[in-house]
Parts: sequence; structure tokens; C-alpha cells
Amino acid sequence: MGDGQASSGGNNLPWLTIIGLGEDGLAGLGDEAKRCIAAASVVFGGARHLELTATLISGERHPWLSPFERSVEAVVALRGQPVVVLASGDPFFFGAGVTLSRRIARAEMRVFPAPSSFSLAASRLGWALQDTVIVSLHGRPLDLIRPHLQPGSRILALTSDEHGPAQLAVLLVSSGFGQSRLTVLEALGGAREQMTSQIAADFSLADINTLNICAVEVVADTDARILPLAAGLQDGLFEHDGQITKREVRALTLSALAPRRGELLWDVGAGSGSIGIEWMLSDPAMRAIAIEGSPDRAARIGRNAVNFGVPGLTIVHGTAPQALAGLPSPDAVFVGGGGSEEGVMAAAIAALKSGGRLVANAVTTQMEAVLLDHQARLGGSLLRIDIARASPVGAMTGWRPAMPVTQWSWVKP
Repeated sequence: MGDGQASSGGNNLPWLTIIGLGEDGLAGLGDEAKRCIAAASVVFGGARHLELTATLISGERHPWLSPFERSVEAVVALRGQPVVVLASGDPFFFGAGVTLSRRIARAEMRVFPAPSSFSLAASRLGWALQDTVIVSLHGRPLDLIRPHLQPGSRILALTSDEHGPAQLAVLLVSSGFGQSRLTVLEALGGAREQMTSQIAADFSLADINTLNICAVEVVADTDARILPLAAGLQDGLFEHDGQITKREVRALTLSALAPRRGELLWDVGAGSGSIGIEWMLSDPAMRAIAIEGSPDRAARIGRNAVNFGVPGLTIVHGTAPQALAGLPSPDAVFVGGGGSEEGVMAAAIAALKSGGRLVANAVTTQMEAVLLDHQARLGGSLLRIDIARASPVGAMTGWRPAMPVTQWSWVKP
């Protein structure tokens, strides 16, 4: 099967039923969903789901295995038999239905969704769901919330366990958002449901239910680490040793790279990782690989990725072109360092997908000569970037020019 392709196996009759459960268990299900559970030869679900529906199940019970892919394989192996999968809330909102649909055609499924925990939380709070930031931190890094910490924002964050709310409070305080209101909504839809609000800096809630979702009303302190939504973030937000594509040049570079949803970028000679990080910040579906030969800089890129809320940035410690071998084909390539070394530009061009964009910056005459040669042979556009910044000259102010940058942009036929 190709990427994201579901296989029907020649049988398009619905045999798999995916049922969303709330904390109220069977009481929240319709008659048809109950009949499907009772008629199933095999029922998959978490231990809690199987317990909630135990009185109806007559077939085999299969608790989820770890890793989850093992259970997916077990479900697929039963194709054609009446199988039920029990999931939490809406199975197609950060749920098991999303994973199963990558392997099983929609025509083979029946789905009975329940309200998601996000919907329940919004209804309890009176928040407009369409105006609320939705983040799943269940089994995912807590740092994913960082780009969404914008003053005045409302965030609903699903956590992994009872420790999630306290860990989130610590992150808010350490990032300068300690005055934000943090509301913990526990066991929504069940008899144990409760809702408690505290200021993040004073958070002391204990004995939290494993099933919880956090609502954050974001309030920024004067020193809060707020990530602007425009390209070209301040250099000072990045940890770096001077090897960083400066703010104004970075904004022009990202514009030339022209990110599109879901694309993969190679950041060759990544330095601080600023280009790859801002590429990923443009949309949650973006992917990037930072290739860096210095171990210290590679480690620094990792820290920057976490602090900017893009922990999924892949870091390859190695020197191009050797380090590029075997990497997935990119939709875009940025060459920020090492481009004048033998074979680097050729390897990047060869790996780039058809229609992909390559952007390379030069501050040395050697790299500029490489770019001029490539433009003469392959076409594309050249841009000269000259920036001067006002700075003190004695008791007065004058313009201090930065090193000029030559930028070559090219689209592969």
C-alpha cells in the first residue's frame, strides 16, 4: 500500500464498526451501536472501554497492545469478520479511527462518533470552539503548545495523564505566562466530572483524574516568550553562536522557499536551525530536516526546536553531501552553509523533487561564484541583499552595513 492508501482487500462490505464512547459508557450509545457490540466476534479497545461495555460483549475482548500498530495489524487480519473497535469520543478527532483509516477503506467501516472531549470542554466553558486553539498533547511533547501561547488566546489541550496539568503549569510559568488561567476539566461526561480553575503560577491541584483536558486563557507577562506570527523572528529568540541567518535575510529566504502545507525542507548547513524551525512554524503539517556538521550546533538546534515548539524537527549530524544520502526527497532545499564544498549543490539538486524550490545564500565570494555559475547554467533568479543598521558613532548615529548576501532561487523542472 502506498502512503496513506487504504486497502479494501476486495471486500467493500462494512465489517468494522468504530464506536466512540463517553464517560457515561453504554448510557450514551444508541441502539444500533449496542447491537454492533453484542454481535461482534471480536471487540478491541482500551481496558476502560472494555469494562464500560462488558455486559454487552459476547465475542473475544482484545485490549490495545503496545505499540498500537500491533493492534492495527490484528484488526486488519480479521477483515471480513464482524469486528468492533471502541474509542474515546470522536474516533476521527485525534483518535483511533484516523490510524485505522490509513489501512482500511472507509467503505468497510461504520462509525458511531460521540462528542469529543474538546466539544464537551467548550460546552462546559461556554467557549466558541471555532475560535479556540485545539492541541492534543496526549502521547506527544508538551512543547507543541508553545507556538499557540499568544496573548488573549484560548487553548484546549488534551493531556496524557494526571501529571499533564502540573507540567503544563510549569511550562507556562517558565515561558512568561504564569498569570494565565488554567482550568482542568476531568472525566467529562461521567459521574466523576469536575472542573477546577487556578492561575498557572499558583497551580497546586492534586489527585487529578487521568482523563483530563486543560483550558488555558493566555495572559502574557512583560517578559513572556511570545512567538510572532510573521516570518523573520528576532535573532535573540534563538540560541546561536553567530552562525544564524539574520532576521531580515531569513524573512526573504522563507518567502523564496514558499512553504506549502505538508512539505519537507532540507536545511543544509543549518547553524542554529532558524530556517527549518520557522519553516515548521508556518503550519503544523510542515516537516524539516536540519543537516549540521558541528556537534555543538546540532545540539543547539535541538534545544531551539524544543523552545520554539517544533520538537519534531529532524536533526542529522553530518556534513553534506555525505550526510544527505538516504534522506527522504525534499520539496524544498535551503543551502545556508557549506554550499561551496564539492558536490553539495549537485546532491541537493539531484534529490529535489520536480517542481521543488532551492534557495541558497552566499556571503563569501567563493559561494557567490558557485551561485552565479548555477544561475548561468540552470536559470532561476538572483537577489542581492544589502542591509544597514543604525548604530552609535561616537555621540551620534550612523549606518553600519552588514555583509551583503547573494541569494539564488530556482525551481526544478
